[in-house]
Amino acid sequence: MKTNTLVALVLSSLSGLLTGCETSSPTPATPTPHAASVAADVEASCTAPGWASQNGGTTGGGTATPTIVTTYAQLKAAIQSSSVKVVQVSGTITIPSGGRISFQDQTGKTIFGTTGAKLVSADQTKDNSGILYVKRCKNVVIRNLVFEGPGAYDTDGWDNCTLDASTNVWVDHCEFRDGVDGNFDIKNTSDYITVSWTKFAYLKPPKAGGSGGSDDHRFSDLIGSSDGATADRGTLRITFARCWWAQGCVARMPRVRFGKVHLVNNLFNSTVSKSCVQAGFEANLLIQNNVFENVANPIDLMDKTATAVQETGNLYTNVTGAKVGNGKTAFTPPYAVSALGATSVKAAVTASAGAGATIAGNTCASSAI
Repeated sequence: MKTNTLVALVLSSLSGLLTGCETSSPTPATPTPHAASVAADVEASCTAPGWASQNGGTTGGGTATPTIVTTYAQLKAAIQSSSVKVVQVSGTITIPSGGRISFQDQTGKTIFGTTGAKLVSADQTKDNSGILYVKRCKNVVIRNLVFEGPGAYDTDGWDNCTLDASTNVWVDHCEFRDGVDGNFDIKNTSDYITVSWTKFAYLKPPKAGGSGGSDDHRFSDLIGSSDGATADRGTLRITFARCWWAQGCVARMPRVRFGKVHLVNNLFNSTVSKSCVQAGFEANLLIQNNVFENVANPIDLMDKTATAVQETGNLYTNVTGAKVGNGKTAFTPPYAVSALGATSVKAAVTASAGAGATIAGNTCASSAI
């Protein structure tokens, strides 16, 4: 049995999120000349959970033979080639200053990392920061990758990764840390998104002296770019399931405008937090069976312009500040929900194959939450 198949089975036993995969027969692939020692990984064929299961579902590049990349040039070429359907990242790839990769106008693609794969940027400038920008793409899977930035700096720079006007995207078992502007933002009518088993953190000290002055901008995830972006109405349907907002996150876990966002079975335990879930303009939030531990303001109603903020079944331990909804009933998810009880969430999320880039390659397993 392949190691990543075993991992999938272990994950399946951990939670109700991970069930129902149809496994394909692994077919050996000839390694590319530049990475002869790295075996191409062929994944199981699985169905995305949450909002990404709607609108026809999200399968990425499926079981296409991966193109293995070990350098920046190879990574950029593979991502930007519409004929490459599965990109397998091996090792640590450094994004050069100004080398943020634009991934645009493609359908049906998977980008995943082998064990330990990282995409790293060291640039903190406004124009040359950032790792990946996904725009007008559909049916995309991003899995088992660490996105590592140089640390937060309030200079209106770039996120580690941004989804812009993209639909049916499944981000699974990734880690986003130390983004300049943010870790992972979703905006401009992006829709049918699921983020599962993903970790957000800031491990590096923020850089002072940006336009925000004392604002160190360790703000992890922004959903919707502004109150004036009214085209976002009816979009930004996003599920965050079994994710972990870990140490160093100060705010935006996430901050939401307009979207119907389901936060289920997530862990929040950053001791430097000022606000966790932030309900912005016309946000419709279902905050279900999460764990808030040693944080401030688990649920921030901000200027009280949200459409609905419903919290149910959450566990609060040693928290301060706001932790209630606005008395309005949130949307009902159109997909199956079988959530863990809150008392089981922390153990599942922090397990060895829990949130983060913790699996072996392109292993996936999911049919319901």
